[in-house]
Amino acid sequence: MLTAIVESALFRNFIMTLIVINAVTLGLETYPYDGVWFTNWMPLLDRIIVSVFVIEIVMKLIAYRHRFFLNGWNWFDLAVIIISVMPSAGGFSVLRALRIIRAFRLFSVMPDLRKVVEALLRAIPGMGAVIAVLGLMFYVSAVMATKLFGAEAPDRFGTLGDSAFALFQVMTLEGWASDVALPVMEDHPWAWIFFVVFIVLTSFAVLNLFIAIIVDSLQAKHFDDEEARDAEADADRDLLHAEVADMKLQIIELKELVQRSLSETSSTDSKADDKSE
Repeated sequence: MLTAIVESALFRNFIMTLIVINAVTLGLETYPYDGVWFTNWMPLLDRIIVSVFVIEIVMKLIAYRHRFFLNGWNWFDLAVIIISVMPSAGGFSVLRALRIIRAFRLFSVMPDLRKVVEALLRAIPGMGAVIAVLGLMFYVSAVMATKLFGAEAPDRFGTLGDSAFALFQVMTLEGWASDVALPVMEDHPWAWIFFVVFIVLTSFAVLNLFIAIIVDSLQAKHFDDEEARDAEADADRDLLHAEVADMKLQIIELKELVQRSLSETSSTDSKADDKSE
């Protein structure tokens, strides 16, 4: 009974609505307002919502028991709720800012969002090699930029760290020409070649590999779900066929039983007629 409640669409939508409301109220708390409803009712509403979340977790623990801990999303919900109920004063004052992570519970409540997150997690191993390639490119480029432009632009390329940060800005294409490239080109007119090659290798090549890996992971997740649904449908069909075959056997046995019963009845009637004659 309790399992049916926590797995019902109505219960899930109720929790999802509370998560959205709580995210909105936590966002409103960032505004400087001294109204009574803001200073008194908003914290009360927050405590009520957290209490409902605690009740939800307890219900799931009772319903699923040890199976609760076999699902990673349940661990995530439990961690979020533990952070929510911890005191937000003293050494735990930073947890007050972390209350907004309750909004991430939408990932565990909404199946579509959960699929996207699972696909991203599956893409992490593949992204590791791309990150290694990108990191090597950054290191080599930062060393070259420090050697080439450090003397004339020490504020941007004076050290390896400064060069890496400046190249990161170049990779994001945010003001790379006016803030980074053009000042350097005043002393090194050919420097545009270095920056253009760096942008092509990082922004246009390596970063697009991230997109390709994530899209491939999403497609693989979709195909896995399709295969799981097909396997479940095949299992249901096999079960249905087995039940139909069993019903056919039962009907045949029932027909034989009826025929046997009719023949026995007919034989009994014939004997009774013979005796009456």
